Amino acid sequence: MPLKIALAGNPNSGKTTLFNVLTGSNQFVGNWPGVTVEKKEGRLRHEKEITITDLPGIYSLSPYTLEEVITRQYLLEEHPDVILNIVDASNLERNLFLTTQLLELGIPVVVALNMMDVVEKNGDVIDTAALSKLLGCSVVTISALKSKGISALIQTIKEDGTARSVTPPHRFDDTVEQALEQIAAHLPPTVKASQARFYTIKLFERDSKLPSSFEPVLRACEPIIESVETALDDDAESIITAGRYLFLTSEIARCYRKKTQKKHSTSDKIDRIVTNRFAALPIFAVIMFLVYFISVTTVGTFVTDWTNDGLFGEGFHLFGIGAGEYETAVEAFEADPTLEEPSASDYGIWVNGIPVLLENGLDAINTAPWLKDLILNGIVAGVGAVLGFVPQMLVLFFLLAFLESCGYMARIAFILDRIFRKFGLSGKSFIPMLIGTGCGVPGIMASRTIENERDRKMTIMTTTFIPCSAKLPIIAMIAGALFGGAWWVAPSAYFVGIAAIITSGILLKKTKLFSGDPAPFVMELPAYHWPTVRNILSSMWERGWSFIKKAGTVILLSSIFIWFTSTYGIENGQFAAVSENSNSFIAMIGSVFAWIFAPLGFGTWQSAVAAINGLVAKENVVNTFGILYGFAEVAEDGAEFWSRLAADFTVVSAYAFLVFNLLCAPCFAAIGAIKREMNSAKWTFIAIGYQTIFAYAVALCINQIGSLILFGTFSVFTVVAFLIVAAFLWLLLRPAKQSERVRLKGASNA
Repeated sequence: MPLKIALAGNPNSGKTTLFNVLTGSNQFVGNWPGVTVEKKEGRLRHEKEITITDLPGIYSLSPYTLEEVITRQYLLEEHPDVILNIVDASNLERNLFLTTQLLELGIPVVVALNMMDVVEKNGDVIDTAALSKLLGCSVVTISALKSKGISALIQTIKEDGTARSVTPPHRFDDTVEQALEQIAAHLPPTVKASQARFYTIKLFERDSKLPSSFEPVLRACEPIIESVETALDDDAESIITAGRYLFLTSEIARCYRKKTQKKHSTSDKIDRIVTNRFAALPIFAVIMFLVYFISVTTVGTFVTDWTNDGLFGEGFHLFGIGAGEYETAVEAFEADPTLEEPSASDYGIWVNGIPVLLENGLDAINTAPWLKDLILNGIVAGVGAVLGFVPQMLVLFFLLAFLESCGYMARIAFILDRIFRKFGLSGKSFIPMLIGTGCGVPGIMASRTIENERDRKMTIMTTTFIPCSAKLPIIAMIAGALFGGAWWVAPSAYFVGIAAIITSGILLKKTKLFSGDPAPFVMELPAYHWPTVRNILSSMWERGWSFIKKAGTVILLSSIFIWFTSTYGIENGQFAAVSENSNSFIAMIGSVFAWIFAPLGFGTWQSAVAAINGLVAKENVVNTFGILYGFAEVAEDGAEFWSRLAADFTVVSAYAFLVFNLLCAPCFAAIGAIKREMNSAKWTFIAIGYQTIFAYAVALCINQIGSLILFGTFSVFTVVAFLIVAAFLWLLLRPAKQSERVRLKGASNA
């Protein structure tokens, strides 16, 4: 029997984990119609006729956020057969607030009490039979993380979920109930009887998202609402909220017995340290340092070096067999050049790299020289230069997924709210930035959860300062080629992004466009728990696969374009394959813009082309260098690309190049997301203009002041750099305008 299930619940209740358990790989992701919020749907395992829609995590059906609007609209208009309401059993009262609203929609509800392992560990007891009777719906205990109780849940949905009649059990104060009866009499005939109570309560609350057809009804009911507000001395929405909590607190005690705990829970003990006012930020800094150190400098680099030097290089010894003998022979040859130079393929089990295999195969079929050059020096050089860094990304995504799943990242949003609020942002701004570590596009989309328009725009403008997966190859390339694999380069890139966000918040909040109080931030902190390996690997692969797909499309096309324009040009007055890259079309293009970047220390046409091509996709910075500097050339030394690249940079200009590409306007896809979220061409230009100017100014100061300190280099641009620093400090430290300070003080007193 076809069945349509809507999965609803609070954030951090385990909803996504349950969705993954129920659907497995039978998932498809898109966007909700008309909005850029991710929509997940899937089919129940081994049940093709049962469809599950994972609704956005919400705390209520009140229309405060886009997620709440989407969820409510779906439930009212799409008419699912069952609502599967997942509830954090360790925080029953808070989670059941949403349940009381779902029961008013006239749709059968099955409540899944998740995290029962935590409840049992705490020594608490939940009488599910009594709770089921209290709510008037089926209640099943599960642990989505450990896949316990899933079979019973599915069976309940099939047999009992659609069979029960829906009668909301909770009742409000007599005064309120009388008013609701009077309002119900005014409902239009189009309202279904099963949804009458939901619309009646929403009319009483003066819900702003009700259809326009309800406006006459609301005007007619206004005297009824005002009379209740006068009698109870409170606004209508607060009266309803208080009534729900009164029902929950008074009735839940009958079916939920908490063990008296004199000691703090494990989560409380951990939070006393990691959320400590003084220790929280240093701990966060150390953790993020370790994340980037492990992913870029240690474990990730080991695998990436093998990928670059072996898979996309000369080749590798299978299982390391013969590698030791080869290294000994190389050392002997270096000590005595009269000996015969050893070949790696003569030792152990040797596997040729992709460029060698392709070259041999292309030679065997007598491939045309131009096509061979395109494949080896265009496609393999460009795409291979980027794919070589995938291992580092996967390690990074694995570590970030662990921090998210165990509950630590939710604490960071709470911690940074105290910091961000001082600079004009709220902790909600951290959520898009966290998502942006994978890709800037969903990070920008996540800003929709911020109600305050000024805060939302400022978050959109600063989210892409955080290094995303596309920027990781740039970081790794700079660290490996120009800093000898220095451990500090990758973590510093992350903290440069954080510093850029904080300073931008201070600067922008002191302008008329962004002045005002930051939006309030409320987040429920989940209990710490060990995430499953499956969930972590799934999250890691989902992010990594999106990057690999981009390498197969956007980066592939860009590589072909770069190869063509770097291979051909006008030489001796004719169009032809050029003997040197400096005569190519791409050199002509780069030379037009190179002077712009000269004060930043990277005024070569190659660097200019790489920086501009990074607007298409940030990964293109690496594949551009790979093609222009001959990364795909088969050589004994896999570091040939690095040495040729390093010759065009100093350590100062290299770091300036890195910072510029981290902070400047993002890729075209992210710019498109900014345009959709801003819904204004003017604001889009303001955003990318601010990002680019900010990046240019910071990179200029790094190169000019750094060159003065390290090399004694002084020029007119050094003076400009000091003037920029002085202006920057003045803008940061100048007090807010008097009128603004008075307004903020008055608001705080109120």
